Amino acid sequence: MVKNKYQLLINGEYVDSSNGEFFETHNPATGEVLATVAKATKEDVDKAVAAARAAFEGGKWPKLTGARRARLLNKIASIMTERFDELVRAEVLNSGKTVDAAKGQITQAIEDFEFYAAAALTLGGETKPVPNGFFNYTAKEPVGVCGQIIPWNYPLMMAAWKIAPALAAGCTVVLKPASPTPITAFMLADICQEAGVPAGVINVITGSGAEIGPYMTEHPGIDKIAFTGETETGKDIMARASGTLKRITLELGGKSPNIVFDDCDLDGAVDGSLYGIFYNTGQSCEARSRLFVHEKIYDAFMEKFLEKASRIRTGDPFEKGVHMGAVISPSHEKVIDGYVKLAVAEGAVVLYGGKRPDGPEFEKGNWYLPTIIGNVTNDMRVAQEEIFGPVVVVMKFSDENEVIHQANDTIFGLGSAIWTKDHGRAHRVAAAIRAGIVMVNSPISAFPGTPFGGYKQSGFGRELALETLSLYTETKSVVSYVGSRPLNLFGL
Repeated sequence: MVKNKYQLLINGEYVDSSNGEFFETHNPATGEVLATVAKATKEDVDKAVAAARAAFEGGKWPKLTGARRARLLNKIASIMTERFDELVRAEVLNSGKTVDAAKGQITQAIEDFEFYAAAALTLGGETKPVPNGFFNYTAKEPVGVCGQIIPWNYPLMMAAWKIAPALAAGCTVVLKPASPTPITAFMLADICQEAGVPAGVINVITGSGAEIGPYMTEHPGIDKIAFTGETETGKDIMARASGTLKRITLELGGKSPNIVFDDCDLDGAVDGSLYGIFYNTGQSCEARSRLFVHEKIYDAFMEKFLEKASRIRTGDPFEKGVHMGAVISPSHEKVIDGYVKLAVAEGAVVLYGGKRPDGPEFEKGNWYLPTIIGNVTNDMRVAQEEIFGPVVVVMKFSDENEVIHQANDTIFGLGSAIWTKDHGRAHRVAAAIRAGIVMVNSPISAFPGTPFGGYKQSGFGRELALETLSLYTETKSVVSYVGSRPLNLFGL
């Protein structure tokens, strides 16, 4: 159930911010105020960090066995399943995404907790070969207090991506959800407490990212920062975290190539390419926003692509059969439209969309049509900069080496997709593309258990996989002398 008012969650209790200030969050589809939310101050961050630190250093959570933590993670997943419809409704109201999209994302969030419940049982050290008379073993220990800063495009799923591995490793958390979409983060924290996660292990603070985000990043009481968001903010976090040598994980922006070869299954490539950019209203870091089509099939592909794009339904996120919901805010709608106008100024041509949809149902809220831009070259800003909306730029190519070069000619390296029936080519090109994720004949980028993360300025570290646990743990090496004679290395 969506409440009218949300306070900060610190040490298991809901409290007002230290200055009593609130801000409003809105329904992107209507523009209406959805709730008022506490606006945290630096003092509130200090309180949340102190609670997380006390829970880590003096509480029982880090000392629990993997099996005990696994049971609690599975219980969280079970409660989420029971409250599935409630979580879906809240996610749609707060983010503007379609109900089908929300259902898929919350299903994955549940599966994330189930995956890390199992993964918690695998977390352990090793013995190492050492000289005779010595014994060495390693232990995996939780890294400590984790500051987690999540974006607005997948609010609950991103919270699960961050919280589940941290809990599995035995860490404590200060979670900062995005200001436009905090509601399901609070709901998830409530579920965690209901499942039995001790007070102080999960704390949720909301407010200005420009104010409390940097403060969290520099805070000496936080041991690790995990951030998902745009690249410039990630660079700032990396610089600020260096002052205390925090562990950091950065999952940043993308400008992912989608390469359609002339031997592809044409209908499959068209359908997958549409989904790859217009799913979640294009507000995805790994959206396949640069579409490269082989010149031999360009006309046939584009005819089908444009015709099917015209059948994508934009509208009420709760309405059955709607493919695209609202964009997150009026300011972001202006950013998207600004890039479309820039593309035209650079010499590109809008082939479809490029504006708000018409009709009285779109008079309120934040809306943009699926947009396809042609006559693009890879050096244009619209081909190099992340738009983060339902906009795809289309380019022709003639041979494999050429398209690999263009695909890699970007500062980003998050996602990529290849459409071909030639499996040799698929894996040859996959090896050549500098990206953390390669999709072959499919627009689906990840499942729980598959690593998600980027190359280059798309960040570093991997989420959603067993590798993630290593980012929430320290490795301790214990070297023990077990020989029968005392060691006298100075020979005295």
